[in-house]
Amino acid sequence: MNKEAPLSIAERDFILNALREGVRLDGRQPDELRPLNVSFGDEYGHVKVQLGKTSLIVRISSEVTKPRDDRPFDGPFTIAMELTSMGSPAWSDGRQGDLEQYVTHVLDRVIRHSNALDTESLCILKGVSCWSIRADVHVIDYDGNLIDAACIAIMTGLQHFRRPDAVVKDGQVVVYGLDEREPVPLNITHKPLSITFQTFDEGKLVILDANRKEEQASEGDVVIGINNAGDVCFLSKFSGAPVDAIVFVSKSSVALEKVKEINGIIDKALQSDLAKRTEKGLAEESKAENDR
Repeated sequence: MNKEAPLSIAERDFILNALREGVRLDGRQPDELRPLNVSFGDEYGHVKVQLGKTSLIVRISSEVTKPRDDRPFDGPFTIAMELTSMGSPAWSDGRQGDLEQYVTHVLDRVIRHSNALDTESLCILKGVSCWSIRADVHVIDYDGNLIDAACIAIMTGLQHFRRPDAVVKDGQVVVYGLDEREPVPLNITHKPLSITFQTFDEGKLVILDANRKEEQASEGDVVIGINNAGDVCFLSKFSGAPVDAIVFVSKSSVALEKVKEINGIIDKALQSDLAKRTEKGLAEESKAENDR
């Protein structure tokens, strides 16, 4: 059950009139993102993303399992999200709402259905064993644009994650511990992200990366899934007032620009984390040599 109080008429009118004057609540331009911060935990695939005041954690995990009978060469990839009262007092624990279903559907289409993760590379032994990859999304604080924040976190987590190495010996699968062999990165085929716009005033006003109050005041959303090469893998106008087709055309170029910008931030964060882990590993190795 949604406990969130709706916007008052005065608040809605204030937001709309401000947008007509080219002003947003936090002073941003219509196509400007909120500050984005990407950080990592100690484990591979543990990512925290903060987009404005929207904050969430994604954990990527893997296990050896049997592939589906109809896809003997593929390993399964699952995205799981549960919205709890920790993220917003409007959400009820243990009850799946419309927002959770909608966000999960969009993430599934943008990431999994676009084959961002090469699931064939997860096969260990045809029809017998494969790696199963799971992305768990935990929302810490919700202030709008959950789709984009979650998509950033999942794609970052997939690039950051390392699975244990595994080989087949005499028809048996042998999985090595992380301390026995260097863990193996996942095979990422491309790096799509979702870019979400909110529409106002019968589609005449369109803004990027809306906060929660702007979402509540909007007439609907437009979601564009696109990668750095400009390949559109998802396009959605889920609900709300109709939007002219030219909006999709004009905002696709904005979406491409933002995807390149965000992927640049992700790449920089990944390189920084790798450098820290390498430095830490060399330090530990040096310490071990001194101990001996």
